[in-house]
Amino acid sequence: MTRSVIFGYCANPETLEGIAWLSCFLTTGKHMSFYVSFGTVLLLLAITAPTALLFGFGGASAARSRIAPLSWFGRGYIAVVRGVPDIAFFLFFVIALDQGFEWLRHQALCPDWDEPIRQGNDFVVCAAAKLPLSTADQWVHEVYGFFLAVLTFAIVFGAFAANVLFGAMRAVPHAQLETAAAYGMTPRQTFWRVLVPQMWVYALPGLSNLWMVLIKATPLLFLLGVEDIVFWARELGGSKTARFTDYPHGDWRMWYFLGLLVFYLAFTRVSEIVLDRLMKRLTRGQATAGGEAQRKAAA
Repeated sequence: MTRSVIFGYCANPETLEGIAWLSCFLTTGKHMSFYVSFGTVLLLLAITAPTALLFGFGGASAARSRIAPLSWFGRGYIAVVRGVPDIAFFLFFVIALDQGFEWLRHQALCPDWDEPIRQGNDFVVCAAAKLPLSTADQWVHEVYGFFLAVLTFAIVFGAFAANVLFGAMRAVPHAQLETAAAYGMTPRQTFWRVLVPQMWVYALPGLSNLWMVLIKATPLLFLLGVEDIVFWARELGGSKTARFTDYPHGDWRMWYFLGLLVFYLAFTRVSEIVLDRLMKRLTRGQATAGGEAQRKAAA
């Protein structure tokens, strides 16, 4: 374990005790990586949430399409991803996407390759097609792994979002769509000007639950090879002896994981407050149960 990166008096940890020892222990390089990993989780959520919503909107729109193959694709996407355990898809997509990208690069960059790509259990492509390149810096490998994780999360949770949005689209009163058509709106205009603006009030409860599930799923980053908060909590909390670290200690994993528990509880509570306020704003004046409750409260 590296020395403290903040306090100068941490040069000789063996002479420290009490608060001084703890302050040095909590400001080592590895602990700084632990603190940064909280930002990694928040960055994952910030990128994945809108991306999954985009996947979901595309899937829901495809599912309700009048073009049969497109509708089959949308409904199949929703059904297949929702019907398979998340962990199976997380492990599958990371491998499948990585090999898929490398295969495409292999076809474009190495047309003269005369060996099979599948060699027993090995997936072998030319050196130029590897992602990332073996000569790339470490940060490139980390960014690429994070990108695969975000894409995997977006595909999986996009299917759940598609199911929620598909139901919300069907919940919009059909009479309003018929009225729009009667006023001469095209199907495209009806979709974007009538259906989409009104579906959000029906979709938000389901999307709120999905957001909470997404928050709780972020520890899966650990299984995808990303050094997230779970990885560092296990790494830093495990038993350390003087032979392997400047700050030996017993098994403190319980305390680190307790810290993660508090973090997730606080984050979900803040999310609940924000989503509740957003729901009240969206249902104001709407012909929904939430809107009716607001009208009765104001009466």
